[in-house]
This record gives sequence, structure tokens and C-alpha cells, in this order.
Amino acid sequence: MPDPADDLPALLGGRPVFPDGPPPWPPADPDVRAAVEAALASGDWGKYYGEHVSALEAELAALHTVPHALTCASGTLAVEAALRALRVVPGDEVILSAYDYESNFLTVHAIGARPVLIDVAPHNWNLDPGRLEAAFTAQTRAVICSHLHGGIVPMREVTEIARGHGVGVVEDAAQAPGAVVQGRPAGTWGDVGTLSFGGSKLLSAGRGGALLFRDPQLFQRAKLWLHRGLQQWAPLSELQAAVLRPQLRRLPEATARRAENVRHLLECTPLAPRVGSETPARGASGVHSGIPGLLPFANTGPDSAAAFYKVGFRFDLDAFGLSRELFVKALRAEGVAFDAGFHALHVGRSPSRFRAAGELTHATAAHHGCVVLHHPILSGSPRDAQRVADAVAKVYRERGRLAQHSPPARG
Repeated sequence: MPDPADDLPALLGGRPVFPDGPPPWPPADPDVRAAVEAALASGDWGKYYGEHVSALEAELAALHTVPHALTCASGTLAVEAALRALRVVPGDEVILSAYDYESNFLTVHAIGARPVLIDVAPHNWNLDPGRLEAAFTAQTRAVICSHLHGGIVPMREVTEIARGHGVGVVEDAAQAPGAVVQGRPAGTWGDVGTLSFGGSKLLSAGRGGALLFRDPQLFQRAKLWLHRGLQQWAPLSELQAAVLRPQLRRLPEATARRAENVRHLLECTPLAPRVGSETPARGASGVHSGIPGLLPFANTGPDSAAAFYKVGFRFDLDAFGLSRELFVKALRAEGVAFDAGFHALHVGRSPSRFRAAGELTHATAAHHGCVVLHHPILSGSPRDAQRVADAVAKVYRERGRLAQHSPPARG
């Protein structure tokens, strides 16, 4: 007989769907452990120049089908090195979407250039190529294009527009290693692609980043800028490279598993409004469907596939019936790692710090309405995806009581 506690949200005293909380990241990995032990045994872990950094760079280049890859200390540094390779200097302008990772905005400022913000596409809150043309001026030197929250930017269109203006493109694939964009690996459409190996990333070394190049001249410029004499001043360590190599080898398999679990999640709970229905319906399998107000980012084109570092949703509090803050809190109580998305770059900042090229309506909507599901749960089984769907449906079903509920403070 079903336990009533299973149908009650954890915030209302019910049993959490995931009592142990979200899975840890990075997970225990015997191949990573073996790589660390081998690096310790050989002494490579403490060398300036061992086998692993150069091998990782060669493997990154091969996987992305580019001639050159270059590692460095972080994804943020990789973006800066990319802009400098494109010869962005003080007084130049760099175009990026108004909904993007804040460090990209601050990196433009660090160089002394001016960010130019354009609106995002309404279907996935990623950069909208249709907004680019109106943003160019004589001072425009580069475009930063980020694939965010499982969204895919149509890079063919971006690069055609940018090259028509003689402007370089930095393709930030920090959230998208393993994704395919219009038939190419993410990070290989731009003049320079960038990756991140931060502690929460799909390829994790705690810290670190990389750049991808087709053009040998841009590769040499970035390499020279990252060096002070004989040594790189902000390198990836040999030990970091050692732990990344087994993860990189498994990236295609891991990407496919996450994509399958996302597909299963969305089939369990087609996260789109059901006209004329106030409550989630149960299908023959007992699966909930039709959750209004929680729309997954939409991608178009059969030749693109996301990597799902995060799964992005457009949250409509009026349709769902809860505030975004309470939705996130309720799902967190269920042990499901939902969070609010980024702060839009134009919100709360002085207009003197950027130039807005047109209205930023959809970026403002993203600021208020984006929620993201973090990726570790997607490395599990389809049953885990089903349980995430059950948690969302449980919270939606009891949204009225949750909206009135104020849980007591815990000692």
C-alpha cells in the first residue's frame, strides 16, 4: 500500500524523493584514482614538464578535430587568452549576450574593452544571432558566444555574420564539452573555442581550462601571451592533466548517457502546459505529465546535440503557482539539485559599464525565470530521471499548500 508520506513534499513533512540528497561530484572514479596513483609513482605529479599536459592537449585536439589545443589555469583565463589572441585592446567593443556567465563580462572589462549586450533567443535564452547585426560598430573586435544550460547557439549563423564584419568569435563551450553544434564539436566553430575544467564541470580537475584553435597564428599568439620566458605563468598542472585524461576518453559515453536521461526525464514529465488541465495527469505507467510553467530549453536541428552540464528551464511562476525561490527550495528539500540561473549582466549594473544594443526583454525574463537542474543526477539510471520527474510533480501537486507554508527554523 502506498505510503502517504511519499506523496507529501519534504517541505511539508513528507519523505524526500532522494533522502541522501544530490549525488556527489566529482564521483568516485577508479580510473581517476589509478591515474593519480600512477602519477605519484612516476613522480609526474610534481614535474614542470611531464607526459600528461602535452598528451591531454593532443587528445583534446584530436577529439575536437582541430590542429591545436592549449591548456591553462581556468576557463576564465582561457576566455581572456582568446580575446587577446584576437587582439582585443582597450577601447574595443566585445559583443555577448545579456544573459551569460558574469566572468565573461568582467574579463572584457579586465582587458579594458567595452561589453556590448544583445538579447537572447526566447526559446532557450542563449545568444540570438538575429540580434548581432545591429550591434556592430567600427569598434567591434570580437563576439563571445556561450552554450548555456543545455542550450545550443547556432554557430554557423554567428560566424557568418561576424566574418562579414571582420570580427573574431570566441565560442565558450565551458558548459558544453561533448556537445555537437550543427555537425561540429562544440568549441570548434569559433576562431577560438574555450573549455573549463572547474570542480563542478563535466570534465573536472578542480580548476583548469583549455583553448581550441584551427588557426596556427591565433594559437601562437595565445601561447606567447600565456608564457613568461620559458614557462607558462598560469598553467594546468601535470596532476590535473592526469586526472582529466581518463574522463576525456569516456566523454562520448558520458554525454550519451546524460542525453538519454534528459530524454527520459522530459518524457516522464513533458514539461509544457496542458491546455485545459489544472493538475498533472497520470499515464498508464503512473508517470506524471503536463506540468505548466516549467518549459525546457528548446534546440532545433537534427545535427545538434547538447551536453547537459545543466538542464535549463523557463520558469513561469504564474503558470506553476509558486515563486521561483520556493520552487527551488522545495526541490532542494526533495534532494534534487535545482537552482536559479545566472543574474543577467545588465540587471543592477550601471549603464556606463556596457552598451545595450537594443531591448533586452528576453534576457530580463531569463534573469527572473531561469531554473537549472545540475548534471550529477543525469549520470545515473533512467530510474533516477523518473524520480526527478516525480519530485517536480509532487511539488506542483501541492503548490497551494507550499505557497502558504512557512517552515520553522531549524536549530
